[in-house]
Amino acid sequence: MANEKPSTQTQTHGDAATRKKTETSVAEAGSSAEKKVTPKNALLGLQHVLVSNVWLDPVFVAGAIGLPLALSSNMVNAIFIVSGLVTLIQATKLVRLPIVQGPSAAFDALMIAAGTAGSLAAAGTSIFISSLIFLVLCLTRVIEKLRFLFAPIVSGVIIFLVGVSLSGFTLSEFLGGAPGDRGFADPKTLAVSIITCVLVVVLSQFGKGMVKALSYLIALIVGTALSLAFGMADFSAVASKPWLGLPKFMPYGGFDFNAAIFVPFFIAYLVAIMEALGVYQAATEIQGTKLQDRQVRYGLAGEAAGSAISSLIGGFTTTAYPQNVALLKVTDEGKTRTRVPVIIAGVVFVVLGFIPKAGAVLSLIPSPVIGGIFLPAAASLISTGFNTLHKVESDDRTQVVIGLSLLLGIALPNALSGLEGGAHVFFSNSILVGAFSVVILKALIIDLPNFIARHADERTKQAE
Repeated sequence: MANEKPSTQTQTHGDAATRKKTETSVAEAGSSAEKKVTPKNALLGLQHVLVSNVWLDPVFVAGAIGLPLALSSNMVNAIFIVSGLVTLIQATKLVRLPIVQGPSAAFDALMIAAGTAGSLAAAGTSIFISSLIFLVLCLTRVIEKLRFLFAPIVSGVIIFLVGVSLSGFTLSEFLGGAPGDRGFADPKTLAVSIITCVLVVVLSQFGKGMVKALSYLIALIVGTALSLAFGMADFSAVASKPWLGLPKFMPYGGFDFNAAIFVPFFIAYLVAIMEALGVYQAATEIQGTKLQDRQVRYGLAGEAAGSAISSLIGGFTTTAYPQNVALLKVTDEGKTRTRVPVIIAGVVFVVLGFIPKAGAVLSLIPSPVIGGIFLPAAASLISTGFNTLHKVESDDRTQVVIGLSLLLGIALPNALSGLEGGAHVFFSNSILVGAFSVVILKALIIDLPNFIARHADERTKQAE
């Protein structure tokens, strides 16, 4: 009847809907300011540029190969431009997450080996073909079959191992290399890395407002200034770099397919895919959202297209960067879900791609400073992995799967470090080993017994 009071259930649903609508409105209102190009967002974007270290891989690879200045500058320019363009497109149109794109370290050793053997053209062809294969898998939606990878037990292990993998590189930079290297564990090196790291932790945990949001940028500036005072930083090489530069089309030669080179590059692309999926999952975990099939399909398609273009102008693959996702936890970006700082970072990358002199300045940031800012970032990813694993129903079988997967992912790469070729590419990467381990162990120890048990119950019920 018209004068009847609504039922308690109806009232509850109405209150819940009103409350949800109010919360959504508040969230949208609170984040509207974060969607503008403000001085704060500009500084956050610059922070993403400096923390990403996009220039590190091409500088390292070009130096190890011994490329002449023209080709090494071309490689750096190509990767800056493609990283910027893919970051912009990913953040605005495709995966729509605040994720920075850059060259995958999984290809460093392969690029160096190919370069020293005079096979960079074959390396570029291998990347181009691998990218096209995965682009087709994305466009045909076959890639969505990987949806099972997003179970908390799988994504938790991958995110954890991404942090562990990042920590290996980080500690090397933090300590100044390896035992025997000049400057390893030198008092000045440790002073710079420790002060930089402590600044990041203190400012991000106890700072407020802009100080908290820009903790990484402040620490990087202080660490670099300290390095200059200690005579550990040398920016004189910047003078030899040109102000303007454009990447050349296929600078290493035409298409050159070599199956022996293609196979390890294809395996390395799998590594990049696994890492990207872990980064996507980590970003959504930090934002408190759920990763959608569409984001996976479009995001991986964007990375594949970017990698294909990069290979044509002298670069190599592009993938999502975990260290930038770690920033989301210590700044307001994770809470507000803003993508503006990352969009700004993408624009800066593109500009730097046309200004080799500016890119050279970034490439000369001292290693201890990089180690100092990356150490808290790696720790943040490890804790995110732990938090994700806490969502897994705790029983003996899940604990066995988690324990074995983490053990294999951490220990197996060291135990099999003497392998060569495609096997080396696979087993040297802790993320790939851990990802395959957790998927296979989950299927054998959890999914298969549950499947058998369900069918046994159904047969029992039918018999009754």
